[in-house]
Amino acid sequence: MKKYIFIPLIVFTVIAVFLSNCKKMNLRESTTQDPNILEYLQKDSLHRFTKLVEIIDRAGYSSAMSTYGTYTLFAPTDDAIDAYLKQKNIASIDQISETEVREMIQFHLLEEVVQTGEFNDGKLPSVTMLGQFLITGVVNEGGASLFRINRQANVTQPNIIMGNGIIQVIDNVLTPTIFTVAKLVEQNPEYSIFTQALKETGYYDTLNSVKNADGTPRWVTLIAETDEALKAAGIADYATLKTKYNKNNGNPKDATDSLNIYVAYHILPDVKYLADIVMASSHETKVPLEVITDKLVDGKKVLINDDEYATLDSVVHERGAELDQSNSDVSAINGVLHRALTHFSVKVRQPFAVYWDLCSTVSELTRLSSIYRKKTYLFDYGDGTTLKDIKWEKSCLKYRNGVQGYLGDYWQVGLGTSGSNTDALGSCSGNSWIEFTTPLLVKGKYKVWFCYFEQNPGKAVAVQGSFDSIPLTSALIQFQEKISTVDTAKIGEMEALGWKWWAGAKKKAGTTASRMLGLIDVKVTGRHKIRFNLISGSNSDCNFDMIHFIPLGENQTRTRFNPDGTIEVTDK
Repeated sequence: MKKYIFIPLIVFTVIAVFLSNCKKMNLRESTTQDPNILEYLQKDSLHRFTKLVEIIDRAGYSSAMSTYGTYTLFAPTDDAIDAYLKQKNIASIDQISETEVREMIQFHLLEEVVQTGEFNDGKLPSVTMLGQFLITGVVNEGGASLFRINRQANVTQPNIIMGNGIIQVIDNVLTPTIFTVAKLVEQNPEYSIFTQALKETGYYDTLNSVKNADGTPRWVTLIAETDEALKAAGIADYATLKTKYNKNNGNPKDATDSLNIYVAYHILPDVKYLADIVMASSHETKVPLEVITDKLVDGKKVLINDDEYATLDSVVHERGAELDQSNSDVSAINGVLHRALTHFSVKVRQPFAVYWDLCSTVSELTRLSSIYRKKTYLFDYGDGTTLKDIKWEKSCLKYRNGVQGYLGDYWQVGLGTSGSNTDALGSCSGNSWIEFTTPLLVKGKYKVWFCYFEQNPGKAVAVQGSFDSIPLTSALIQFQEKISTVDTAKIGEMEALGWKWWAGAKKKAGTTASRMLGLIDVKVTGRHKIRFNLISGSNSDCNFDMIHFIPLGENQTRTRFNPDGTIEVTDK
């Protein structure tokens, strides 16, 4: 079985740039007569929140909890706060400092509404007001399934809708971490060898900082190896590790040194909990051009660099390293720490297929739970930075939902003319180009397939794709054209003509068309730019759904995608 990456199998969540320039960002669309959060806590008939109300007042958040907003409050009961005070060996809230009560409220408060239906086995989509992530999961206690927050508290009463947000009642106080990623590793004696390697290479300082040079927050993910994992690989101490890897120039702080590369390969940019890792299937590391891959096995094992690829003679299975789930997802003030159960290092990679859905990989869209896969929406152009990984010429960009594309959505652009006024939202001005930043592509040669939904057959348009500014010359995209007939017995003939049918068996209409745009040679593993330029004509409904990057020599047509999100893998 050849390996490939499908992006995404579940919605990719990473740290997103909030769409401050998008005028249509308001998640609440009308006022309400529901009580506000503070009023509910004060008037609770069971008198469960008297101490929380006192803490909110001392922290200076009474006004915020009484006025308009879109908050999520994780609300510990009086019993939970009493247990917290007992644990700290203090008698009353008055003995907690003002700084601590303020940080306590900030850690329990998000500035957007998050219902339990949006919880998953990983971090919530945005940071708390303290600037740290909360993680969620499900536990079974007494035969009942409960949502668990930060491995510290259970939700005992979910989704209490208020006029200014939502309350999730919890049975314990949540406590934030006070350690950086570097400190988490250093204070654990099980990581003594790896800690010394971090210090010798200079990466300890990198992982101990909460700010980048430009003052922005620094988020990092570290996959650390225990002494036990290293000893199982024949590395009994740091001296042995240094001898094994410190080969190039004897200076571990040099980025070209083998020991430096070994350590850097365990560091991922941004904060990625286990759920984030298994979403994307591959991730950049601090080593330029090198990535880690991952897979979820049997729904429970997370494996790093466990890969299969085909040779002329056989299928090769390269065993990877398992992540210890019970000791991973350890939050730090600047990221997250995971534990590897076995030793791993940089590996040589073969290119593999990337099936890229253009909507579900845009975090600024997917974090809008009231919009994504629910309704059509216009993203304002703003200053051109509304969406980090999509750029277009002017006006607005339409996210179209409830259609025949994969996952029932796609981006819709009017090229050469203004777009349609879908759902009476208004129309976006005509554009002459749109550009996307790709997922990570491993260096190698690929065929590029553009998947779209045909619309407006009488409006001829010609669009050319380019990859990193190099034109793709095999075919122009003509959004008014569809495959004349879909005959599964003639898939090879269609491919030879530069067409493929990419929809599943339930969608045999030729309107879901795919054009082979050209061949690319990816020289550098990483993310790249693919751009679409108007050559001639105009069409108000040009629908951008998926792009497939499939290595030369691999089957180009065997994977198909249904609007309901199911995937079909065939022999053809």
